[in-house]
Amino acid sequence: METVTYKGYTGKFEIDLEDNLIYGVVIDIKDVITFEGKTIDEVISAFHESVDDYLEFCLQLGQQPDKSFSGKLPFRTTPENHRKIFLAATKAGKSINAWMEEVLSMASAKSLHSN
Repeated sequence: METVTYKGYTGKFEIDLEDNLIYGVVIDIKDVITFEGKTIDEVISAFHESVDDYLEFCLQLGQQPDKSFSGKLPFRTTPENHRKIFLAATKAGKSINAWMEEVLSMASAKSLHSN
């Protein structure tokens, strides 16, 4: 899976070998935005155009475009893990939120760059 970001929206690209086509969808919103092209340049251009069209359409309707993420992440865990997270955050001299932000940011960056 390949992804590209434009104006805060992430497009996921896939190849259809049968139709000799690259197609994609914006993956980080509830609304549906799709695009396609025969070359990488075409599909990236189509992705940009689709996002721009979506934003213009929302403006014409007087609606707010769907936002990627709110920045709020509900998190549930076991009481034992909660205790361990609290102890690790305290040891680092941070709040649980600050500690989790740091740890999860590092883990997600590592995961995204390990392809």
